[in-house]
Amino acid sequence: MTSKQGNGIVDDRTELDAEVPLSDAVPDNADRAGACDLSVVVPVYNEEESLRPLDAEIRAALRATGRSAEIIYVDDCSRDGSLAVLEELCRESEETDLRTRVIRFRRNFGQTAAMSAGFQLAEGTVVFPLDADGQNNPADIPRLLAEFEKGYDVVSGWRRNRQDKAVSRKLPSLVANKLIGRVSGVKLHDYGCTLKAYRGSMLKELHLYGEMHRFIPLYLAIHGAKVTELPVDHRPRKAGVSKYGSRRIFKVFLDLLLIRFMTRYYNRPMHFFGQVALGFMAAMFATLFFMIVFKFGWLRLIGINYSASFIQTPLPAMAASFMIGAIMSLFSGILAEVLIRVHYESRDARPYTVEKIYDSRGRVSEPESGEDYVRDHGNRGPARSRPR
Repeated sequence: MTSKQGNGIVDDRTELDAEVPLSDAVPDNADRAGACDLSVVVPVYNEEESLRPLDAEIRAALRATGRSAEIIYVDDCSRDGSLAVLEELCRESEETDLRTRVIRFRRNFGQTAAMSAGFQLAEGTVVFPLDADGQNNPADIPRLLAEFEKGYDVVSGWRRNRQDKAVSRKLPSLVANKLIGRVSGVKLHDYGCTLKAYRGSMLKELHLYGEMHRFIPLYLAIHGAKVTELPVDHRPRKAGVSKYGSRRIFKVFLDLLLIRFMTRYYNRPMHFFGQVALGFMAAMFATLFFMIVFKFGWLRLIGINYSASFIQTPLPAMAASFMIGAIMSLFSGILAEVLIRVHYESRDARPYTVEKIYDSRGRVSEPESGEDYVRDHGNRGPARSRPR
């Protein structure tokens, strides 16, 4: 990856391999985490008309906090003039007190990848992701920061008065949020709101895949993060078109299965696969029972004159399929148990997190360099201290 120092543009188009994992393609600034107070990460895809007014609003909001800050735009291979606008914003910001950087993807990787790249590059103690369409109001950043400083690790924005279509956007989102909260136990009104405040040191150790960006509060809560939410402003879209379609609804339902596994069975996968195996075995025995009932004509006991041999029904094939499913589930559970032990033991990881250590001599200490979190996720760089 090359960096054009003149305008702050970080462009990965000179990479030899287009499929380099994003976590490796973007520099890990572990040593510089906390180099500034605040970082704003904005994933961009075809938002040319919204960028300049949004940038002005972000700068005004950051200056209102009185903290050192930076803005990171991640251009997800936009097809319009978004990159040209971002280049101009970088050049114009050279003489200002707010550093601006831009990551340019070689191809479209999606919002999760864009946010992950921005998080890895961010140097702020507190990180604020923000949509580029202008519907999130940057003026809410100081409010999120004030709530964050009450001792939380995540402050999630809640679009209480959401300015979107009721049937295609608001209703599916309402159902999805309730399902996610019920399945995970972390109940938020609005998982889909991009505007949030995160503790930067925790984001550095979070590996994002697929479409995990909407579940970041959940994954951090699993490892002990203190999560709350705050109502934020939501504005109608003034330019561009929405990048979300009805297909996203089905993806959320598929993600719920992963959430259930990650929140309940990540450290004990055999319990998950064992329950699946028991379900298959129950179905197999039920099928065998009906095979016997049909074979010997026991339905006559309830007034139904019907009998059939084993080969006259599909039940034997069904019973065999259920048995194979039970065996495969058991072996999958054993394999998952082996893999989870390799994960923890190879990295000297621990399936727990430590917030503070109390000593009988009256001293209270906190784990150095976020070691509690690093142990659980594996370390990708030098350890970092969590803000006191």
